[in-house]
Formats: sequence, structure tokens, C-alpha cells
Amino acid sequence: MRILIVGFGVQGRKRHHVAGNTVVGIVDPVAVQAQFKTIDEVPLECYDAACVCVPDAAKWPVLRYLLSHGKHVLVEKPLWIQPDEILELKRLSVKNQAACYTAYNHRFEPHVATLQRLLSKGTLGKPYLARFFYGNGTARDVRNSVWRDKGIGVIADLGSHLLDLSNFLFGQPDASPQLWNYNRFENQAPDHASFGLVGSLSQEMCVTFLSWRNTFSLDVFGELGSAHIQGLCKWGPSLLTLRGRVLPSGRPQESVETLEMPDPTWQIEHEHFLHLCAEAGNNLDNDLWIQSQIHHLSKTFQS
Repeated sequence: MRILIVGFGVQGRKRHHVAGNTVVGIVDPVAVQAQFKTIDEVPLECYDAACVCVPDAAKWPVLRYLLSHGKHVLVEKPLWIQPDEILELKRLSVKNQAACYTAYNHRFEPHVATLQRLLSKGTLGKPYLARFFYGNGTARDVRNSVWRDKGIGVIADLGSHLLDLSNFLFGQPDASPQLWNYNRFENQAPDHASFGLVGSLSQEMCVTFLSWRNTFSLDVFGELGSAHIQGLCKWGPSLLTLRGRVLPSGRPQESVETLEMPDPTWQIEHEHFLHLCAEAGNNLDNDLWIQSQIHHLSKTFQS
């Protein structure tokens, strides 16, 4: 697989590192390492796939160009384009047998993958409540960006990760999202927000750019027990605590697994993308659902 890196910022450099010697070129209008300034300068015969790591506004024309020419595509989240444009990308992906994958690397956290297996096996019983928190301290970086401090801010940026994890772990819920509060403490766009998905499973989500120490937590409470993830591998250590319910009440049985390791998600996700290329698969239905949830939240925000 000969891979092109389109956009050589922070994410593009990470994709380049993981793809290694399969990278055949870099496209970027300003990066000194780039061989091409625009995607249409690159001879079509010299690459098979592209990692698209460009700002949101530039994604649609680049993706349409690549899929129209039968090139496999990995694009950084969120895919914040119009629903009819996502459907057009899906049509091109199927027609031209070209994979189209929107990257959500937190699915590949080892503890998240373990939790998904536990839920699938029914280890926790019927899930009642899930609480997500995702925070980093990038408010100043976002404010200083020429394109990030816009729109609904942290709700789309970090909130899309939590919505993807929700879909991965529990499937699409039977309720619409509710925006409970948001703030613009340091940024023009929201830099802190709380929202939820309230249905047969209640899901509470908080996202912020104001967590000066990067923090991730996920708690799932079920009929037979609970599971608790603290931390991501990239920040380390990452803990998974399992608690088995004692009836009618009492201190639960508990086990704790701690991981201290370099972030494995980029490599695992890259291998997942290569597998999708072999199958010409796509995850664009996931994008449609996430976008519908964020659009619903944004209507509340705009009002």
C-alpha cells in the first residue's frame, strides 16, 4: 500500500510516523517537507491511499477528489460536512471500491476494547448509566489557531470522540442528545460543555479544553456490576477497574488492571485502515449519526 500524507501538521506527522516507509509523498501548502502543495499535483499512478489531515473546511473537496479516483482514504475526525456530502462520499466509496474511514483512535484503547467485549458478553448485565469525561488543557492553543476557535468548539472536537465511543460501546441510542450547559471561558467558541443522551441507557458527557492535566474517564454502571476506565495510554497510566455487584448490597468484588505503555492506538488503527482497504469498506454511517447528534446540539447552542 503506497500512502500519501495530505496535510503535515500534528496529525499528519503522527500518520507519517506510523505508515513509515509506505509513505510515498507529502502534500502541504507550507510544510518544507512536502513534495506537493495541492492534491491534484500528485500523479495518480504513484499512490494507492491517502491520510487526510487537513482543516475541516478543506476535507470535502479533497475526499471527493480521492474517492472519485478510486483512492482509499483515512480522514481525521470529525467529518463535519453536509449529510448529502457524506452520502456522496459513501456512493463514491462503494462505486469505486475505495475505503473511506474517519479516524477515531480512542476505540483502539486496550481498556476500551476490553470494555466493549465485556458489554457484548453481558458481564455487567443491563447497562443503566454511562458517564464520560474528556478534558485537555488546549484552550490557548485553540484560541491561537487560525481555524479551530470557531463554531461549536469543544462540542465537535472532543464531543465527537465521546459520541463515537458511545456508538461503539452501546450502539445508537433511542433518544436525542440534550445540551445542558456550555461556556466560553477563554475562547470565542465553547471551550467547556456538558450534554447527554437520555433514554433507556442514560449517558452523561462532559468535554473541556480547561483540564490543565489531560484527563479521561468512563464509568459504566450495570445490573450486575460496573466498569471504570481512568486515563488513556498516551497520558499513562491507564486503569480499568471492574466491580461485581453484591446483592442485596455491600462492598463489591473488585479487580484492577493497570497499563503503562506508549500509545498503541495509532498503530492498531492504521492496521484497521489497511484491513478496510482490502475490503473497500467505510464507516460513513457512523459519521452520519455523529453529525446528526452534533447538529441537534448545535441548534440548542445557536438558540
